[in-house]
This record gives sequence, structure tokens and C-alpha cells, in this order.
Amino acid sequence: MFGIVNYGVFILSAVALNLTPGTDTMYIIGSSMSNDRKSGVLSALGVSSGCIVHTIMAALGLSMILSKSALAFDIIKYIGAGYLIYLGILSFVLKSHLVMKEDKNEKHSNKKIFLRGVLTNVLNPKVALFFLAFLPQFIHSNNTYGTLPFLLLGFTFIITGTIWGIVLATFSSYFGQKLSEKLGESSLLSKISGVIYIGLGLNLLRSKLAN
Repeated sequence: MFGIVNYGVFILSAVALNLTPGTDTMYIIGSSMSNDRKSGVLSALGVSSGCIVHTIMAALGLSMILSKSALAFDIIKYIGAGYLIYLGILSFVLKSHLVMKEDKNEKHSNKKIFLRGVLTNVLNPKVALFFLAFLPQFIHSNNTYGTLPFLLLGFTFIITGTIWGIVLATFSSYFGQKLSEKLGESSLLSKISGVIYIGLGLNLLRSKLAN
């Protein structure tokens, strides 16, 4: 089908990989707990949009640059790690509700939440290399459909990931709300999110381009 092989296996693999905790999962949890369900869903949609960028890059062969150049990999890695650490520090600076209360204009605030999700995903070179390595395994060696199978597989992965992200945001925000009510200290959740973001940034700094 359109140069794709073992599509059923791909879907099962995509679901399993989306359920496996990673940077995107932890970011959505942090955003949902420190803010609300809407923030978590917007973060999940932002992450999915970032995956669209990686899918297109893999389809066009642009991700090969990161797989061949340690310098390019490190540049993106340092920018991405710095951004995550910045979000973590911001969580500590603001007393509560990291994003939703820092802007009076709700539309502008929602846009900022979404863009943060996009950037945390796009600026993670490991995600780019993942798409570059994972998608071709399910594309026929004699593919004659150009970039179409890459795009179809990529968007399949993104759809399953988006569904999981929304579910994750819903449960995380509910848990965060209950925890906040029990502790009576909403700012604590922002600090917890800050620790998560900083931890993700430091973990990204440890990543290296495999030889």
C-alpha cells in the first residue's frame, strides 16, 4: 500500500512507543499539572506539530544532516536543552500557573503554550533521528511513491501520539488539581514542573550522536 509494508505492525509499534515515557510525555505531564487540562492539551498539540516538522524533514532527507554532522546535532541539542532549562527556571520564578497567568490576553497565552510544545519537540535532535531510523523500516525497498509513505507513516504515528497526549493531559491535570487541593499550595506544582523541565534539559545535554 503506497510503498508501505507491515502497516499493522507499524501501528502497534507506534502505540507502544507513544505509551513509553519520554521527553514529550514528561513535558505534557509537567504542563498539565502546573496549569490545567487546556494547557496540557495545547502542549500535546504543540508536540504533535513538532513531529510533523520531523516527519517532513525525514521525508525530504534533511534529517540526514543531523545523523552525519556531530556539530549540527550538538547545536540543536544545546539550544533545545537551554530552552527546557529556561522553562524550568521560569516555573520557579513565577509563583503559580506558569503560562496561564503570565499573559492577560488568553489568545496570546494559548499561542505561547502551543509554541512551547512545538519548540521542545523540534529542538530535540533525538526525535529527528528517531523518525529517520524508524519510518524507513516500514517502507518497501523498491519504493516508487517518493515521500508519500514517509508522510503517511509519520502522520499515523502523530495521530496515535496526539490521542495519547490528550488522554495524558486530561489525567495529569486532574491529578494535579486534586494534589493542589490536598496540599493547599498551587505553587508547589509549578516547582515540580520546573524540576521536570530542568531534568529533561540536563538529560538532553547528555545525549550524543551515535557513531
